[in-house]
Amino acid sequence: MINIKIEGESLEKILQWDEYTFYDLVLIDIPIVLNIGSAEVLGQFVVKNNILVIELAQIDGGGEGVLPTIHRVAKYIAELKNIFEINYIVHAINCAEPNMKLRSHLEKRGFLIKDIPNKGEAYFKSEKIKKKL
Repeated sequence: MINIKIEGESLEKILQWDEYTFYDLVLIDIPIVLNIGSAEVLGQFVVKNNILVIELAQIDGGGEGVLPTIHRVAKYIAELKNIFEINYIVHAINCAEPNMKLRSHLEKRGFLIKDIPNKGEAYFKSEKIKKKL
């Protein structure tokens, strides 16, 4: 994976944050814009009912591993918070300029189009996290 920075911070440094830093900066349950690599990502991140919910509304640019980077950080948060499930919601269905490469990538990774209550149609994937012994 290419050395992608998130808001100018290295992935290695972010993967050393404590849970309070994530709650203060990321897990705030309101839309935020993050610069991840060359992409600008509009997303919303929250823990609800012990499930980490990652909702991505827009991804402009990228292509160098933005989604795997988000996934890696999500798994770190899940381990940190003893969360056993991550739900990904990606709004890539009704875009004005659909990104076919993104759609193909999501489908290859097991995302399915679902009608999400109060959100509409989106790509969705629920991932159970296996705990390390």
